[in-house]
Amino acid sequence: MNPRPPFSLSVDRHTPVLVQGITGRAGQRHACMMRDAGTSIVAGVSGRAGADAVDGIPVFADCASAVQATGAVASVLLVGAAQVLPAATEALAAGVRLLVTPTEGVPVHDAIELRRRVDAAGATWVGASTPGLAIPGEAKLGFLPDVSLAPGPVAMASKSGTLSYEAGFRLVQAGLGQSAWIGVGGDPVKGTRFADLAPWFARHGRTEAVLLVGEIGGDEEEAFAQAIGTSGFDKPVVALIAGRTAPQGISMGHAGALTWGSVGTWESKRAALAAAGVQVCATIDEAVKALAQALRR
Repeated sequence: MNPRPPFSLSVDRHTPVLVQGITGRAGQRHACMMRDAGTSIVAGVSGRAGADAVDGIPVFADCASAVQATGAVASVLLVGAAQVLPAATEALAAGVRLLVTPTEGVPVHDAIELRRRVDAAGATWVGASTPGLAIPGEAKLGFLPDVSLAPGPVAMASKSGTLSYEAGFRLVQAGLGQSAWIGVGGDPVKGTRFADLAPWFARHGRTEAVLLVGEIGGDEEEAFAQAIGTSGFDKPVVALIAGRTAPQGISMGHAGALTWGSVGTWESKRAALAAAGVQVCATIDEAVKALAQALRR
C-alpha cells in the first residue's frame, strides 16, 4: 500500500473556494458568512433548477463547470450525509484538492472509501463532522465562530467543536489568537487526524505553539504524542482532553468519543501526551495561561 500523502494546507484570502450545496439553507447562510470573513468564495454548486446565483455568488450545475470557470481549488461541502461521498468524488474529479466536510453522520463505509479516493488523488480532506478550518485574518472554510478567531501565534487542532470555540475565544481575549485552526472532527473515520498535523505545525512559520483540544475515544492523541516525540518537534504544546468522567461503553456526543477498558481513556491520553512533553491542562483558563507563559506574552 502506498503511504498517505503528507497533510498540506495552503489557504489565504486569494484561494478560490467553492461551496457545494450552496442553495440549501445552510449553504446560503455560511457561504455569505465565509465570504464576509475574507474567504474568496468564487462559486457554488447545486443540482437545483433555476439557481443562477446566491447573493452574487454564481451557481453552477456541477463542479467541473465551476472549476473551469473560476479555477477553484478548495470546496466546502454543505450537503447531506448520503451525498458527501458522491459530491466529494465529483470535486476531486474536477481537480479540487482541499475538501472540508462539516456534515455529521457520514456512513462509515463511505468515509473509508472517500479517504481512499482522497489519498489516491494526493488531496487533503478535513472532516467529517468538522466545524472547518481557518487561517485567521485570511480565510475561513466552515462555520468556526468569528468571535473566536484572530491572527496570532497559536495553532489549534480540535476534535471537540464547542470546547474549541470557547478555547479560541479565550485565546482572543488573552491577546494570543491563532496562526491556524483545524477542526479534525469527532468521527472515528476521517480525512485528517491529529498526527497528520504535527509535521505541518512543525514547519509552519506563523505557528509558535500548539493547543490540542482532544476528547476521549480512539487513539489520535496518543498518535500525536508519538509523532511529536519522534520528530524533534520543538514548539510548546498544551492540551485539553474532554470526557474525563464519561462512563465506559457509551458514545458521548461524537461517534468516536467512546472508551472500552484502557482504550481511548482520558488517562491513557494524558499519560501519552505528558510523556511527549505536552502540558495537559484541566481547564481552558489553565491552558491559555500555560500558552501565554510559554510564549512569554
